[in-house]
Amino acid sequence: MSRSPISAYQNVQKETMDGRDLEAHVLFKAMAKLQECQNAWEDPGLIIRLDEALRYNQRLWTFFQAELTEESNHLPFSIKQDLLNLAKFVDRHTFEVMADPVKSKLDVLININRNIAEGLSGNTG
Repeated sequence: MSRSPISAYQNVQKETMDGRDLEAHVLFKAMAKLQECQNAWEDPGLIIRLDEALRYNQRLWTFFQAELTEESNHLPFSIKQDLLNLAKFVDRHTFEVMADPVKSKLDVLININRNIAEGLSGNTG
């Protein structure tokens, strides 16, 4: 039975990574998938890879939304609210890209993932 990327990463987290490292890792992975699509925009078969990359990113941000609403999440309310608003924006923008695929529209999702991942990893570069 196929497991979701989130489930696989949760299992890895338990064994090797703390939460912040895991979150940064999956955000960098989602960013790389989107960047690969952007770099190969003219390739045949892109639409399938783009759909996979967008859905992966969307599942990731849905997972973050769920985690932010858990009682066990001890982030300050204002940070949770900001991240939930960002997740809502990511959802809307993802649907826009799905409905009207334009190469430059991926920049927003790539940059959001990169900035959040760098912040989580302490790599503000």
